[in-house]
Amino acid sequence: MPPEFENLTPVEIELHKLRIDGMSHYEMAELWRFAPSGHPYFDKRLPLWEYFKARFDSLGGWTPEISKAVGLNNR
Repeated sequence: MPPEFENLTPVEIELHKLRIDGMSHYEMAELWRFAPSGHPYFDKRLPLWEYFKARFDSLGGWTPEISKAVGLNNR
């Protein structure tokens, strides 16, 4: 985990939640598929993972359409 995410304050956590809320279904899927290992949104030790997952699922989760739109080699 990057050092800047090791000791997130409650305010910083809320700012990241606002960023997550501003992401589209596609942006979230793309981040999930292509984020580097250790990305804080996918670190289950942080509260951001549960928040990200809940929001992603509320948008439809991994549908065949979103998976195809994101692809495997878009980057």
